[in-house]
Amino acid sequence: MILQALYDYYQRKAADVDSNIAPEGWEWKELPFLVVINQAGDFVRFEDTREGDGRLKRARKFLVPQSDKRTIGIKAFLLWDNIEYVLGANPRNRSDIGKRTQAFLERVESIVDGHPDIKSVFKFIKNDPLAQVEKCSPAVWPEMLEGNVFVTFKVEGSLLDTVCAALPKTMPVSSDAGSDVCLITGEKVQAARLHPSIKGVKDANTTGAAIVSFNLSAFCSYGKDQNRNAPVGDKATFAYTTALNRLLGKESLNKVSIADATMVFWSQKPANGFDLESNFGWFFKSDNDDPDKGVASIKSLFQAVESGRLPLDEGDQFYVLGLAPNAARLSVRFWKTGAVQDFAVKIYQHFRDFEIARGPKDLEFLSLYQILTSLVLAYKMDNVPPNLAGAMVFSVLEGTPYPRTLLQQCVRRIRAEQHVTRARAAILKASMNRFNRFYNKGAREVTVSLDRMNVDPGYRMGRLFAVLEKIQEESSPGTNATIRDRFYGAASSTPVTVFPRLLKLKNHHLAKLNPGRKVQMEKEIQEVMAAVQKFPSCFTLDAQAMFAVGYYHQRQDFFTKKDMDNK
Repeated sequence: MILQALYDYYQRKAADVDSNIAPEGWEWKELPFLVVINQAGDFVRFEDTREGDGRLKRARKFLVPQSDKRTIGIKAFLLWDNIEYVLGANPRNRSDIGKRTQAFLERVESIVDGHPDIKSVFKFIKNDPLAQVEKCSPAVWPEMLEGNVFVTFKVEGSLLDTVCAALPKTMPVSSDAGSDVCLITGEKVQAARLHPSIKGVKDANTTGAAIVSFNLSAFCSYGKDQNRNAPVGDKATFAYTTALNRLLGKESLNKVSIADATMVFWSQKPANGFDLESNFGWFFKSDNDDPDKGVASIKSLFQAVESGRLPLDEGDQFYVLGLAPNAARLSVRFWKTGAVQDFAVKIYQHFRDFEIARGPKDLEFLSLYQILTSLVLAYKMDNVPPNLAGAMVFSVLEGTPYPRTLLQQCVRRIRAEQHVTRARAAILKASMNRFNRFYNKGAREVTVSLDRMNVDPGYRMGRLFAVLEKIQEESSPGTNATIRDRFYGAASSTPVTVFPRLLKLKNHHLAKLNPGRKVQMEKEIQEVMAAVQKFPSCFTLDAQAMFAVGYYHQRQDFFTKKDMDNK
């Protein structure tokens, strides 16, 4: 199903003349340098294609004939390769360097009659190219040797951008008939023995990894070797790998990295109405990427759902694929398909579930990056527990309860830091509401802002703790530590051991307030305590979550009142 969807995506893009996807038999490759020669085949200079400064330097992409997967053998690419094959340089002290340059020469010789520029390249390669380069001593040559960079050719005075452009625009991939049935097309083909590498997955092998691979006898069946155990023809192999590499490209807007997983997404058909494919990534990216774009995308989703502008065609499918590195292979962390309308509605519900009272300077919506990093030490995505990101995405797209570890991790982090942030309160609210919606129907939903009618013991204790802290803050302005720093953990887990003492201490703090404010805060305590008959001896994890939400709601309510009073 995954390969079929990727194959269809390639066909869709190939039919669009503006998509710029590599045609059959070609690929886009970053080449930092061009070898510029004259028509007589003499070396002129190296042309640096990189732009930017320092680590931000990026080489220009060129359309080149598709490379072959190299293992331990010698195999030259057509009209482009690293400088070992192209120039005979030997930065790695290889003993077979002569065989490499000979293999490259033979590939060029096989097409030498095609175009004058190719003849110039052939002359250059036959005339000791390494000696020509070293004689000129280009300034960039040491850098090129160190990186064993990939290069191609450009003939001075030619109208072609590179010599590769002299080749036929379409270079058909082999489609020899065979006895294998292609898993994608259903045609009788000779199955591809090796599939091109997939690049762009976070933390995977930089040279690429395989999504289809059988390299040990234990993985094989029925006497078949390598990828013939999952037969896919050369044409279909080219299509699905090109499509996936396109989605994983550095400039791709169809890719998001979340913790240890890389997520790609695409539509079966071009957008008709709300463009989920163009907006999907912004629902999950960090605020640093482009906060304005993220907010605009989410608002457009809300408008589309609430106004009914979503595509209603059930056949208009949307695909989400989560990949994670696994040595030289890629593991599929999650795979989700469904109608565009279903995806949009479930993402809409996710943002609704995470709505909670916020400050005037807070961003309107929480990204998945904010949600996950708020759970861990130092707010670093690297510290997010394994598999939590994938499970979270799956819950969003399925519309199911969030993983239980989300709530557990959030409560633990709050107790460790004694700090209930907007993101953490939203996590607890969303987790409890989703759970109750599925397994405890009829339970009272946690509201966006302060709910004075909620008599849940955990919620009430959280509110009371916030009121007592507010009294302390107002009675001792500028204090370095409040009761939250000393008593939050005990108050949220064993209220009976803390609150009697805090209620006695509050009288000392109330005495410092002006009479009007004192009466106001006493009424606040009375309103909270009206539904409390006794202090609970201990709280479960869910009750601790309600404590945190009640505390957060009450604190936000204080700030909201203050803002209104100042108007």
